[in-house]
This record gives sequence, C-alpha cells and structure tokens, in this order.
Amino acid sequence: MWSSSFDLHCHTTHSDGSLSVEELADAMQQQSVRVWSLTDHDTIAGWDEAKVAAAERGIVFVPGVELTCDVELPWDEGILASNARHRPPSSWHLLAYFPYNPIAEGLKKFEEWLAPLHEDRVPRMLEMIDKVNAFGMAINAEDVMSRAKGSVGRPHLALAMMDAGYVNSMNEAFEKWLGDGRPCNVERPKPSLAEATALVHAAGGITSLAHPRYYGVEYEALIQHLKASNVDAIEAFHRSHSDEDRHRLWMLAEQYGLGVTVGSDFHSFNGGHRPGHMPVIVKSLPRLISSA
Repeated sequence: MWSSSFDLHCHTTHSDGSLSVEELADAMQQQSVRVWSLTDHDTIAGWDEAKVAAAERGIVFVPGVELTCDVELPWDEGILASNARHRPPSSWHLLAYFPYNPIAEGLKKFEEWLAPLHEDRVPRMLEMIDKVNAFGMAINAEDVMSRAKGSVGRPHLALAMMDAGYVNSMNEAFEKWLGDGRPCNVERPKPSLAEATALVHAAGGITSLAHPRYYGVEYEALIQHLKASNVDAIEAFHRSHSDEDRHRLWMLAEQYGLGVTVGSDFHSFNGGHRPGHMPVIVKSLPRLISSA
C-alpha cells in the first residue's frame, strides 16, 4: 500500500527551519500528514513541544533528530555533477528515530553524547563570522545568533549576509563563502555512522541515512556500507530524488534487507517546498515506523 501521510524529515527554528514547532504542526495538519517526525540538526530541543502539538492535531509524533556524521566513502565527481552538486560533501547526515518509549538509560547516554555536538555549533559559528569579517564583510555575531531560536547554523549567517547586501541569495552565500570547502566554512570532528547508530540502538531507536543523492556515491556501494555500519534504513523517498533514484534505492534496500524512509526535508515554504506529499510504500518502512 502506498501512502503520502508520512513525513519523517523536517526542521524548525530549533535548528535551521523557518517555522516554529507550532507553525510546522499546523502545516503538517494542513497537508494531511498523519505520522510526523521532527528531525532538527543535532538537537532534540523541540520534542516536548512537538509531542503536544501533534497530539492536539491528531497526528502521530515520532521523536527524531538529524545527526551530522563523518564522510565515510570517497565521492565520485561524475555522480556529483550528474546530481547538480557543485562541491563534495563535508558530512553525511543520519536520521535517528525513537518511535516508542525509548530505553531510559540508553536515551540518557544518547542525550549526553549529543549535547557537545549541539553546543559546538556556537564556537564554530563564531569562527565562521570571524572569517567572514576577515573578507571585509562586517557581520555582527549577536545579529546572527538572534536569528536562531535553537541551534545556530550556516543559514542564519547566510541570511545576515543577504540582509547586509554582501550576497544576493542564500545559494550565493553557500556557493561563494559558507558551503562545504568554501573559504569561510569551519569543519569539526564528526562521529561515524556506526558510532551514532550504536548509541541510537542502545536507546531503542533506529537510524536512516538522509538524502543519499547528495553524497556522490554509487547507490549499491553506499547501501553495502550502511549495512556494514548497522544502519537500519535509507531515505529513498526524499524530495530531491527523481523517480529513478527512488526506485533504484528502494529496490536495493529490499535486496540488502534495509528499510526505507520518506521525508520532505522541509525548512521553509521558499521555492514551493511544503511538508508531506511524498508517497512511500508502507511495508518498506522500518517496522517501528510503519506500525505507527
């Protein structure tokens, strides 16, 4: 059975989204999403709000988070180019889900492990602002921080650069200055997929690699690596994927015994983006998700 009622990948002002938790819950309801996961970057700060907002709207809420992990396989320049990716990735993103009551001790350890990843965003951002200023673009740190209701990220700096007239668009800010490998980006040590997945499993959760098209790796090699890292699923149904991508990833996931997940990766309504509207075959979702 196909369904468009799941959206397991989206962001709020707790990381780099434009909507509050309440506003995003409204949008999910308006778009007929019935099972929703909030997956802000490296933070679970929105979980309590989202549980309440979802319950008030008759939506099943799945606690989630998008973890920034290390790059673990070499990319292929040809694959990147064919997917209109102009630079190699500096990180892979792992979605973690806790559909039912997590294991309390495991969740406590996961939260303790997650805290430095979240807290590291502020010193990293201050370093990036220093680099931007060194290129003659006067950006105030307090201005950037005030734009983030939760985790500060590169989009908040890009918006400050736009408002100051140094760039014309978010895309220009990332392509010229802030993107992976660009002169004002700052990298940090990142966990491996296997390390993050082990902690999630110990708390009773499951993991799925987000937007696999972005990494420039041949899909079968990527899925074999996920299997070896004990990752449970792959986000085959992502808004950036073509029908060909979705079918190929879905078939490979079935071949190697992985689940698939589905997500709009919603940040804002810019560019016609909206929550939900992503059909997925329900039986291919991980059992803890499909049973929701």
